[in-house]
Amino acid sequence: MNTLGTIRTKGTNMNRVLSLASIAVSAALSMPAAAQTDWSTVDTILTRTGAISGDVHRYGLPRSDLNVSLDGVALKPGFALGGWVAFEPMGDKSMMMGDLVLTETEINPVMSKLLSEGLQVTALHNHLLRANPPTFYMHVAGTGDPAQLARLVRTALEDSKTPFDVKPPAEAAAASANVNFDTAQVDAAVGHKGKANGGVYQFGIPRADTIKMDGMSVPGAMGTAIAINFQPTGGGKAAITGDFVALSSELNPLITTLRDNGIEVTAIHNHMVGDDPRTFFIHFWANDDAIKLANGLGAALKTLNVAQK
Repeated sequence: MNTLGTIRTKGTNMNRVLSLASIAVSAALSMPAAAQTDWSTVDTILTRTGAISGDVHRYGLPRSDLNVSLDGVALKPGFALGGWVAFEPMGDKSMMMGDLVLTETEINPVMSKLLSEGLQVTALHNHLLRANPPTFYMHVAGTGDPAQLARLVRTALEDSKTPFDVKPPAEAAAASANVNFDTAQVDAAVGHKGKANGGVYQFGIPRADTIKMDGMSVPGAMGTAIAINFQPTGGGKAAITGDFVALSSELNPLITTLRDNGIEVTAIHNHMVGDDPRTFFIHFWANDDAIKLANGLGAALKTLNVAQK
């Protein structure tokens, strides 16, 4: 008599195949299903809907409460004050990474809370020079239930003045319309297509290679894409900032090209720990003719291994 789980050693090939199939079906039915994340819970905790890119859910945390200026330019939240956290599912857990925008007095209280909660702080630094008041950027990481990770981040940010109210969509759409330089020429010069968001013209450009952390691929939406922002300053001019993502061999050709094109390099640092290959993040600033700056940025991108549009 052949019971379930016993493979026939005699008989037809068909009998053996059917017996093996029975074992496979039985094993599959006995395995618990992976838990599905209720992203609406995360939305509620962070008081906004995440932007979805592939499997990644990303939540913007702009510091709209701050009035920051640099060289006479009032910086829009989406231009240089746009904090975020993002989650990438991995089985019944998620990997979280984020970039929190903080003032000087907020740094230690927020860091203390993050560390006491068991989250990782992977970097702390400036992005810009001469900003008034100065702002700092704290990179965080963690692995676990995404709702719990979101709660921990929000709890830590309660020691800052990070707002958890969301601008009504109609107002956000109106602000996006206020980009008054030739975006088609900027796109052509950069070599990629941008989009208007909150009065800022933005590019997110992925690298062509794969960056991993702790053996897991880190998608562009988790912080490995090159970010370029244009904020109109009148008369066809724009301020630019953002960060390039470079490998060690690309670093000096990149910063040389930026400087040769009148673009100031304002910071060079890590965002992650344990990344492979090791990556460097290069921040920049300029305020000049938008097309001229776009040409300089396009030249800088040619020094990197970026994905083709």
